Amino acid sequence: MSALIDTVAWVCVEGGRILCARPRGKDVFYIPGGKREGAESDLETLLREIEEELTVLLDPQTAAHVGTYEAGVPGLPDGAVVRMACYTAEYRGELIPSSEIEEVAWFSYADRDRVPPVDQSLFDDLAAAGELA
Repeated sequence: MSALIDTVAWVCVEGGRILCARPRGKDVFYIPGGKREGAESDLETLLREIEEELTVLLDPQTAAHVGTYEAGVPGLPDGAVVRMACYTAEYRGELIPSSEIEEVAWFSYADRDRVPPVDQSLFDDLAAAGELA
């Protein structure tokens, strides 16, 4: 059986652009979020990861599932697949990269090739829905 990397991501779209983050020591941007710990629910993972990465608090009452995507992972052993459950949610606070995040950026659809394959599937759906410029 191939390895499954189970992640949850926060879809934050403003003005036709989606928030992406680049972890320290990496050259690729990702949709903010991360891996589930233990028996955490999607929502618990989402709230913890976004507070850790971007120092904002998501409002769990506004969280909405927008899709779950799977794709192979370049650079990992053959057959490794990442599953990314994506949610929107309102936030409060100022988006400030934490110590584990080097840089944040707002990407349009033209930046699709700067994110991994699993994120590209989300970009495609958001563009098709008219949400990404």
